[in-house]
Amino acid sequence: MFIVPLALTIYAFIDCLNTSEEDTKHLPKIAWVFILLLFWIVGPVVWLVAGKARRNAATGTGTGPSSWQRGRRQQWVAPDDNPDFLKSLKADKEARKAEAEAEAEAEAEAESRKAEKAEDEEELKRRNGGSGPDDKTPPTS
Repeated sequence: MFIVPLALTIYAFIDCLNTSEEDTKHLPKIAWVFILLLFWIVGPVVWLVAGKARRNAATGTGTGPSSWQRGRRQQWVAPDDNPDFLKSLKADKEARKAEAEAEAEAEAEAESRKAEKAEDEEELKRRNGGSGPDDKTPPTS
């Protein structure tokens, strides 16, 4: 006799947790959870009878989905047919292309600076007569 009320309580508790707030009747969902847990013999019966808006299986009538749920329902579209997905792919491709161009430009600028630095060092050596520490010709005495 202990197992039947316990199984009913577990079923009603899980059913209550899976029910949306819009489909609960008479009390907020959290109140139903407390009722189910505190009154574990009577609570599940009350939940099953009066706590949830149920649909009639024979006619299919009932409260139906809320207006928010009806507004959110959309037909599923495959990713290759979804224009938003295709736009995001195009935007990602353009962003990667712009990033690669910026990186290539930065590398070219770094090479240009390196070449200018080498030219400046050559010019400096030429002006000083080649007597720098890197000069390979021995001084004449």
